[in-house]
Amino acid sequence: MKETRIIGLLIRDRIKEAGKLQLLLTRNAHLIKTRLGFHELNQNTCSRAGVVILHLTGNPQEWTALEEEISQIGGVEIQHMSFIY
Repeated sequence: MKETRIIGLLIRDRIKEAGKLQLLLTRNAHLIKTRLGFHELNQNTCSRAGVVILHLTGNPQEWTALEEEISQIGGVEIQHMSFIY
C-alpha cells in the first residue's frame, strides 16, 4: 500500500508565526514534495492570516512527527488528508 498525505495549515498571524514555521519547514524540506502558500492581498492591505498546503513525501512516521512539531507552534491550525491506495 502507498499513502499520500496533504497537510493544510492556517497561520492566524503571519507576522508573528511565519518565521517559526519557516524554520521548521526548512528543517523538514526532505519530507515536502510540494508547498503552496497564499494570503489575501489587495491594494491597501496584506492579510495577517495565511494558508499553506503541503504535499508530503518520504517516511510516514516522519510525517506524524512533523505534524506534532507544527501543532506546537501557537497560532497555527493543522488539518490533514490521507489517501491510501
